[in-house]
Amino acid sequence: MSRYLSNRGGTQEQKVRFDEEAIPDKDEVGGTLKLRPSDSNITEDQEPFMGVKVRRKASIHRDYLGDYVDVPSRPYLMKILEKQGDKKVLFADTVLKFTSTGKMKRRILLVTDFAIYIVDLESGALKRRIALAAVEKLCLSELSDNFLAIVIPTEYDLLMASTRKTEIVTILVDATKSQSDYELDVLFSNRFEYNATSELVKEVQFEQVEGVKTRISRK
Repeated sequence: MSRYLSNRGGTQEQKVRFDEEAIPDKDEVGGTLKLRPSDSNITEDQEPFMGVKVRRKASIHRDYLGDYVDVPSRPYLMKILEKQGDKKVLFADTVLKFTSTGKMKRRILLVTDFAIYIVDLESGALKRRIALAAVEKLCLSELSDNFLAIVIPTEYDLLMASTRKTEIVTILVDATKSQSDYELDVLFSNRFEYNATSELVKEVQFEQVEGVKTRISRK
């Protein structure tokens, strides 16, 4: 079983506010960002965050659909997977990925039973492939936001925002467990650090103020 952990209790700052109504159409997004809530629902039995993370009422009961971009209908995605020898897609959706400079870019996130893929939405180019075995832990806040950090000690970390983060976390935990005896840690904290690059550490802070206010700072 994976471990769900709660951690309660000199800077260039970037403040990001999320209003969950619509995902922006442009590739790069700055300032205020709106995310469209998912239309799907997962059951309470599937919910791994009960009692740890504040959940929105609409997100408590959902059915997992897995592929939200129809991978088979996109030849460039099939080509990427075939080249890497991956055949089984566990999850596919558009997410917002944070760059090392703090910009947000729309990317396609693919999760297979062996790896995580980040694909450019416009060009269809593979931007990054992360082996599931390289992932050490996942970091989320205890509040009702859309942030998720994937920590990869041998490389640099991945910070993203998705309205389907619960599904992503569940799939990553299950996929890791099925491939090895390793237990993937899921850390809940309203303040955590991540490596934006191999040499740049940033801190993400969350605060409940008329919604959730998020601040990303250089360490």
